[in-house]
Amino acid sequence: MVKNKYKNWFSGTFLKAQCSALISTAVDFLATIFLTQVVGLWYLMSSCMGTILGGYVNFSLGRNWAFQINNSEKLSQALRYAVVWSGSLLLNTFMLYLFTEVLRLHYIVSKSIVSVLVGVFLNFYFQKTFVFKT
Repeated sequence: MVKNKYKNWFSGTFLKAQCSALISTAVDFLATIFLTQVVGLWYLMSSCMGTILGGYVNFSLGRNWAFQINNSEKLSQALRYAVVWSGSLLLNTFMLYLFTEVLRLHYIVSKSIVSVLVGVFLNFYFQKTFVFKT
């Protein structure tokens, strides 16, 4: 029984959450690059706006598909998501600035590295245990 619980958690939920993260990251990156390269905004401002769009997509996919927890109160999930997402936004922005300005990496390379680190090591855990807890 316990083995099946963890097998489902890793094979089903984890993979779906990573797919959701990949889709939301694509939205985030496309918005960031468009706003920086085409509109001419500062890369940190563009990144914040991209993260907002990606966060909306990630919450919707996480709630309705990856974690399939759409039967509980949406407002309480949204508030918990906002807490986790706000921390993620701050960490992403700080690390993006650090990697770009201090390490002198291109902002897209910096954003790629930071997105993987924060997404894999923090976001999934907090979404599973706090935002979409069963």
